[in-house]
Amino acid sequence: RPRRPAGPCSPCSPPGSATARPSPAAAPDGGRPGRDRYLDLLRALALVRVVGYHTFEWAWLTLVFPSMGVMFALAGSLMARSLERPAPGVLRGRLRRLLPPLWLFGAVALGGMFLAGWHPEKGEGSWGWLRVLCWIVPVGTPPYPWHLGSPDGLLEDGWASQAAGPLWYLRAYFWFVVLSPLLLRAFRRLPWPTLLAPLGLTAVLGTGLVEIPGPTGEAVTDFVVYGSCWILGFAHHDGLLRRIPAYLVPSLAPVFMALGLWWATGHPGEDGLDLNDIPLAQALWSFGFCALLLSFAPSWRELPGRLGRLDKPVTLANNRAVTIYLWHEVAIMATVPMIDLLWDVPWLADSPGWSALLESADTALMFLLAWPLIALLVLGFGWAEDLAAGRRVRLWPSGGGRRRAGRARTGALTAPPGGG
Repeated sequence: RPRRPAGPCSPCSPPGSATARPSPAAAPDGGRPGRDRYLDLLRALALVRVVGYHTFEWAWLTLVFPSMGVMFALAGSLMARSLERPAPGVLRGRLRRLLPPLWLFGAVALGGMFLAGWHPEKGEGSWGWLRVLCWIVPVGTPPYPWHLGSPDGLLEDGWASQAAGPLWYLRAYFWFVVLSPLLLRAFRRLPWPTLLAPLGLTAVLGTGLVEIPGPTGEAVTDFVVYGSCWILGFAHHDGLLRRIPAYLVPSLAPVFMALGLWWATGHPGEDGLDLNDIPLAQALWSFGFCALLLSFAPSWRELPGRLGRLDKPVTLANNRAVTIYLWHEVAIMATVPMIDLLWDVPWLADSPGWSALLESADTALMFLLAWPLIALLVLGFGWAEDLAAGRRVRLWPSGGGRRRAGRARTGALTAPPGGG
């Protein structure tokens, strides 16, 4: 039976006012006192959706929950909060939290690629080796081979490109962080033009009016596609979404989403209405979707009602967001040889009924098996996030959400987060 490879992750197929409510969010931060649990819940949902999308490859998931736009919007809100302190220290702290998990992932991924016979200089000469430095500082997407190894090997010959696919997010996050002091200053002087400018640039780049070739074009396109989501996080933190008339966002956000859907139906990608293949549709839909989520955002010090049962998983996901995102494709790929072992069980292989069931359910099995493997990867590599943040190393940081919420009632919500 031919193995079923998990789909690749790529960027095109694919984180005020003085009285503004602090809104901690996204990317490499670990559950500090005063975190907004609503935003933490959104980030956890975004991570689950990412794993589901890269397992099932259902295009409609990009419409139901545009996870990358949500993650960038949450990251922008947290970045605006952090920039209440001097910018140089904030940038150092943010990049310090991003880079060590990348280095650990790169040590494993690059080690596997080199052992499998990859030579970065082939076709690019010394420039190929220079680009490898992006595995240290992601000013560009770190290079990797599209095909490596044998199609008959333990893993598909596209395993390197699939494992390294999520790195586009770290590249985009890196540039959003570096440019955030300038973006935030521009937003506070001209909020609406700054908020909407990335959508206009996406209309220029995403429709083919202007084309920037190669990796530079991919980086610029990703930046403008999700730029309005990032700046929307600024608007959330600074209270702009609360100061405008209450009817405005619910009235206009669906218009942006409808425009995005209209453009997608007229310009489908290789996988139909998969927004990851349609930059302008992705930008418009994600912007409207995130605007609705943030305009109605409650300030939860703890998850209410039955959602409280998710407190520990949500806390874990937020403490290990970078680890889960970096390593989830590795976990998905590892499920393929595990499922293949089932075909060696005689009564399964010899029974038409069971073999047909296994054939039809193999993707669901991949999704179910991926989570225990992700848990093992969190145990094995998640500690890098604690070291990067200067925290005590914890193998399974899932507790303390409600306890932190209790401390928040004594005033922690007004304290800025430390360490970037």
